[in-house]
Amino acid sequence: MAQIPVEFKGFNKKGAVSAILNDNILTISWPAGQTEKAKLLINLEQGQPLFESIQLSQGEGFEEIAAGLDPAFILTIGERDLKKRGGWNIFFDETAYKPYKSYTVDLDKRKASVRSQGSRTNIIISEVKAGHFTGSLEITLYNGSPLLNMAAVVATNKDSVAIIYDAGLIGNETSWEEIFWADTEDYLQSSSVDVNTESQNIAVKYRTIMGETDKGSIAIFPPPHQYFYPLDNAYNLKYTWYGSNYRQLIPEFGLGIRHELLGDQRHVPWFNAPPNTRQRLNYFILISTKKDGKVLEEVKQFTHGDAYKPLPEYYTMASHFHTEHVMDVLTHKPLPQIPGHVKALRKAGVNIMHLGEFHLAGNPHDRGPRRLLEFRKMFEECARLSGGDFLMLPGEEPNSHFGGHWMNLFPKPVYWVMSRDADEPFVEEVPEYGKVYRVGNREEMLKLLEVENGLAWTAHARIKGSTGFPDGYREEVFFKSDRFLGAAWKAMPADLSQDRLGKRVLDVMDDMANWGLKKYVIAEADLFKIEPDYELYANLNINYLQLNELPKFEEGWQPVLDAMENGKFFVSTGEVLLPAFSVNGKKSGETTKLNKNKKAEVVLEVDWTFPLSYAEIISGDGEQVFRQRINLDHTQAFGKQKFVFTSDLQARKWVRVEVWDVAANGAFTQFVWIE
Repeated sequence: MAQIPVEFKGFNKKGAVSAILNDNILTISWPAGQTEKAKLLINLEQGQPLFESIQLSQGEGFEEIAAGLDPAFILTIGERDLKKRGGWNIFFDETAYKPYKSYTVDLDKRKASVRSQGSRTNIIISEVKAGHFTGSLEITLYNGSPLLNMAAVVATNKDSVAIIYDAGLIGNETSWEEIFWADTEDYLQSSSVDVNTESQNIAVKYRTIMGETDKGSIAIFPPPHQYFYPLDNAYNLKYTWYGSNYRQLIPEFGLGIRHELLGDQRHVPWFNAPPNTRQRLNYFILISTKKDGKVLEEVKQFTHGDAYKPLPEYYTMASHFHTEHVMDVLTHKPLPQIPGHVKALRKAGVNIMHLGEFHLAGNPHDRGPRRLLEFRKMFEECARLSGGDFLMLPGEEPNSHFGGHWMNLFPKPVYWVMSRDADEPFVEEVPEYGKVYRVGNREEMLKLLEVENGLAWTAHARIKGSTGFPDGYREEVFFKSDRFLGAAWKAMPADLSQDRLGKRVLDVMDDMANWGLKKYVIAEADLFKIEPDYELYANLNINYLQLNELPKFEEGWQPVLDAMENGKFFVSTGEVLLPAFSVNGKKSGETTKLNKNKKAEVVLEVDWTFPLSYAEIISGDGEQVFRQRINLDHTQAFGKQKFVFTSDLQARKWVRVEVWDVAANGAFTQFVWIE
């Protein structure tokens, strides 16, 4: 067959990566560690497996880890209802219950290119097609690691489209000997390979499936957060597969990652795919000479073993959980001494859990008898379950008086009722409970927050029950008050064309600052029931609060609220950490002055796992938002570095920083204000 054209114009021939084309075989090797090298033999001939050989160096020569494999993708195309509240900013859509169709993503090898980008090498092969989506296959290699990213990057010109995808590696005659995975209790399991065995879906921990050959292993895993569109429940929905005839669409034996089309069988929004956006259907491959599932230990390092890394002077806080544990206790459900959500969060390295009880259960609008009893039990359970390095904080999503949905947090147990008759006092002493507040309107709600030094903030701003907020009350006294913190961040909705998560609330964050208000944004989970075997980490995010020590429940937790309202924290998905940040020496929540040339020194310490993609210095002048993007594609996996940037902040009133990696994991600071 004729040799397809391969362009090397953007490839650095003097770099550490070698690329040679010979008779439709593109051989690329790259440094995979201190002394190791990895090599791909990419077959560009039609009808032949794309990966003729996948190799790792052993001493002077290379060992073939796997051969004769093809990347495989299934794209399921459904409908987005843009007439519903929120348009593209939608959660309450049920795509799985509307017409949809699944397609294999077919590769037609017409042309290819090899490009250097910092410490990465991109191999782009055109074209791929699935239904009305077209695009290219992109393989990204990362210097310093036997890691590569496989992506079908596709777009459509049709409107109102939602998508979901499955992916993996397949082969007609496979050299796999055994398949490995960690079950949901974190025990390593394996199965011998029979190419005639029908595919099966496996619930795993760490979202990883591994294939072993006689020379080593290949691990397949998704971007740890980007792959998971928002759901109410973090169930483990068997996110991996292996075997033949997967979904009756892929006859070959394979292994890979998958989605359950029905999700948690509640609201199933899938991913947004607006017209002409380049959707990255992608997954990672880690190559290893290790066997017996030991490559999993290397995969786990990318997410710190699905736990939040401890940092000096910081404590981790996760917020917005509708576990309804209190109602389980009051209705005498059989419960373990330590409930599943506490076990799961403590194992994930969460120090502080902030509840959002009585959301779909309990009696939030009761005038007293039931609600006060529920409050008392919540306070008792929080006290009982707090201790050591864990603090459970009572909290609620009251959704009363202010408008939209909002969360609250007081620095100690506070009893209050959501209504008040004209002849009832605002506060009174009630036998058994002590001080009880009755709140009849938004002015009294603000008064309660002021009297008890509490905080409130918009939950899931501009989406779900907060569609139109905080914009709808931006001029209200309660919103301008220092008792209203700001808003909460979660990666919702999901869009695979974006190189960062949670744009919706990051935009809210900048808008609030341009409104002239000193507001902050905390991370929120917004999850319901949780058990240790759930896929919690992928659906979670975290706040790193600057605290001298973890408060004891019985002494109150005012320091937690102080850190929040003073902006002394950063938000992270867990893989990118920002232990230090300053602008002209001033830290987040503080105010700086610019010198005469209006330039500022931005200092940032970053700790990361996946190779970084970019940092962005974001600032505003009260009307516009300005972005200064710093390319970090020179970074390799697993690093820690102090960066010093210079930024022109003339006429700006605020500044903050975001950092994102190649898997769309990231972290963002709070504001430094500018006089």
